Amino acid sequence: MIIKNMETKTWFDSVLEWREKFIKEKHFVLILSFMIGILTALAANLLKSSIHIIQHFLTERIDTTYANWLYLVYPVIGILLAGLFVKYIVKDDIGHGVTKILYAISQRKSRIKPHNTWSSLVASSITIGFGGSVGAEAPIVLTGSAIGSNLGRLFKMEQRTLMLLIGCGAAGAIAGIFKAPIAGLLFTIEVLMLDLTTASVLPLLISSVTAATVSYIFTGMDAMFKFSLLQDFTVERIPYVLLLGIICGLIALYFTRAMIWIEGIFRKLGTFWKKFFLGAAILSILIFLLPPLYGEGYDTIGSLINKSYSGLFEGSLFYDFQNNFWGVFTFLLLIILFKVFASSATNGGGGCGGIFAPSLFLGSIVGFLFAFTFNAIDPNIPIHFLSVNSLPEENFALMGMAGMMAAIMHSPLTAVFLIAELTGGFDLFLPLMIVAMSAYFTIMLFEKHSIYSIRLAKKGELLTHDKDKAVLTLLNCEAVIETDFIAVNPQMTLGDMVKAIAKSQRNVFPVVDSENVLRGVVLLDNIRNIMFRPELYDRFNVKKFMISPPGKINISMPMDKVMQLFEDTKAWNLPVVDDKGHYLGFISKSKIFNAYRDVLQQNFSEDI
Repeated sequence: MIIKNMETKTWFDSVLEWREKFIKEKHFVLILSFMIGILTALAANLLKSSIHIIQHFLTERIDTTYANWLYLVYPVIGILLAGLFVKYIVKDDIGHGVTKILYAISQRKSRIKPHNTWSSLVASSITIGFGGSVGAEAPIVLTGSAIGSNLGRLFKMEQRTLMLLIGCGAAGAIAGIFKAPIAGLLFTIEVLMLDLTTASVLPLLISSVTAATVSYIFTGMDAMFKFSLLQDFTVERIPYVLLLGIICGLIALYFTRAMIWIEGIFRKLGTFWKKFFLGAAILSILIFLLPPLYGEGYDTIGSLINKSYSGLFEGSLFYDFQNNFWGVFTFLLLIILFKVFASSATNGGGGCGGIFAPSLFLGSIVGFLFAFTFNAIDPNIPIHFLSVNSLPEENFALMGMAGMMAAIMHSPLTAVFLIAELTGGFDLFLPLMIVAMSAYFTIMLFEKHSIYSIRLAKKGELLTHDKDKAVLTLLNCEAVIETDFIAVNPQMTLGDMVKAIAKSQRNVFPVVDSENVLRGVVLLDNIRNIMFRPELYDRFNVKKFMISPPGKINISMPMDKVMQLFEDTKAWNLPVVDDKGHYLGFISKSKIFNAYRDVLQQNFSEDI
């Protein structure tokens, strides 16, 4: 009897077979990186166009007499619509886009859910189009990475290649939305922390350059921000640049810690409506008092780097103080302090956006305010480091953007090249590098993880450039736990213990009570002197010769903490328990070493 194969081959199966037969893997990866560059650029331009269309629709017929009140309401409507879209249509958490990419690389074998190719784009368009105080960059990076991951899965790529394609998507997204190909490449290396080889840099370059080229075709060759260098940088200003970097690092530390704290408050609220009402209240009050907090803030950046800040005061309570030093100083300082609350409220209340734009926005204000303050100081007062006539406020606004981004995202190279490519300010390359490194080293003294990675780092789920830690991150206790140990109870006699020893091939025995709670262990070496004396079999029970284990491993403990526990205790085998102390098995060093070698060979041994 002949059984016919009921499976029918589709046209795509034929394409896969043809590809495997005629196109080498490394060449096909280059083709995929080119496709990803095109798709991410289209997605980036679609996102920017959607935001502008929504903004134009909302504002074109507004009577400017009442614009302030409508601008007060729009962001609330935006986070409500975006929140409902996520809650009832997407039905998944799409916030913290870059953090989700890091999690997918570390814990999900570089697999990003298909809906992320469009859901973040829709939600962020609504949020930002209506004036939410966040940026579009993190959502488009998640969208680009999701395109790379799912395109790779479509063509049956393995995990290491998927990781590279995620990087291609992220690089293409940054290059596409900012028209900054070098920054796209560096972002992938610094922020996503991919352990790249020379061979794997080429696909990233292809995606970045392709995405930037497509964006140039759609939006022209002009830089995103128009900037004209009116004063050349001089060596005498280096101390001021260093000081600005330190200030940016400290403000970035405040921004990072405050955002994590505010997110914790929203997380504890539980229900969607509680989060929305709290987010709406905070956002409305802050935008009413400080109008520049409305939207991405790119108009503010454009004004400051062109030394025109009077428009920032329109509709604010500080309008009559724009020609007064203390009025300007207080107004800008309040914006610096409360921008983190506006951004956190936008996302916490249901909106979707990132901190790229907020970091650039903050940096421009910090840099501008820094120069503005020094310029207002009487030159006769001995507070200046060196004798300089004035600090160019537009130049320092640009430097502040680099410093703040370098510190918040822990990416000094990305910050330097992004600001240079965004504005065409390559003549300020040296001070940009100085302020970025100064800010980066300042925040590293207090916080070694970026705002993207800090959440995963606390859980031990972060893949890093440190290859040992990266391999350990890919392991978990459940993968290396051993359960072939014979458990005994405290009341068993020595005779019964000897019978258990005869059945076991191990030299350690867990001692558990009637509820399977671990009470101790019995080591074969500790009872060797009495186990061959039958007259003692009924006189001793396990409770008398069991000992406490040198350490216990919790099943949820990260593998790097497990290895540290082995190092501290000098043990070779350690018991594993759950949160209630129930015995689950043992983990041995040899098992970890074997698993470590397997993961290393699978993920890191070959160039892609």
